[in-house]
Amino acid sequence: MANLYTHQDENVRRTWLLMTGMFVLLIGLGFIFARADNNPTILYIFALVGVVGNITSYWYSDKIALAVSGARPLARENGLRVYRIIENLCITAGLPMPRLFILPGGQINAFATGRNAQHAAVAVTEGALEKLNDNELSGVLAHELSHIGNRDMLVSTLVVVFAGMIAILSDWFLRFSMFGGGRNRDNREGGGITIVLAIVSAILAPLAATIIQLAVSRKREYLADASGALLTRYPEGLASALEKISNDGASLPRASNATAHLYISNPLRGREKSAWFAKLFMTHPPLQDRIRILRSMGI
Repeated sequence: MANLYTHQDENVRRTWLLMTGMFVLLIGLGFIFARADNNPTILYIFALVGVVGNITSYWYSDKIALAVSGARPLARENGLRVYRIIENLCITAGLPMPRLFILPGGQINAFATGRNAQHAAVAVTEGALEKLNDNELSGVLAHELSHIGNRDMLVSTLVVVFAGMIAILSDWFLRFSMFGGGRNRDNREGGGITIVLAIVSAILAPLAATIIQLAVSRKREYLADASGALLTRYPEGLASALEKISNDGASLPRASNATAHLYISNPLRGREKSAWFAKLFMTHPPLQDRIRILRSMGI
């Protein structure tokens, strides 16, 4: 029978499988481009750009996310309720206290960011503080602390960087090929078939990378739901909060596609579709699915 622990294990396995797929896609794309241009340096460039991009984003992703979202530090005297809830959760989870931030806007939402548990931050919207009761707010904050405990920020950063690098390098190769750059076409290994394969790969790879990126994001949300419910020992608190989120029509002024995957639910409300193809491009699992799973979990 499925429980919190089996859901956690399943989502961890699927996430790392998707991460492996992203890495294989990046290296495979570099290999195809290198063969098409008969230039092994291209493969080395792909690997180097991926490593440098990962390191850079790992160190600065939290500062960028907080600045883009308009987050402000939340002083203890102005957010005593939040501090008390999250301090108790941190003691239970064995995590250090993260920095707390407030997000402008009446929408119920929150996100966690930071390169590790020692340098983590949790941001919560004004709407969440106003509209959620203590049990619901505990569920939301436990979800965000679970992202920290599960090292989701690292996984998300790596996936986003991989997807971005694949898109940039694919675009570079297409432009390079169109304008006849590189070595003599007659010397390219594999001839015309390899060149055509490389061009098709350059067109389709960014789409595949985006689908993998969003799939990883959705799996991390399921995992954080399960971990958060385990932390509070009360899945109904988070389920009730997600129910309020699903009925919440308020907007988030600084929401953007670049940071949408960080939030507990998509801040760009009203764009979700139910068709299977549209679900491939969703940053979050459907709220009703998350609520159903939470309410089916036994502690």
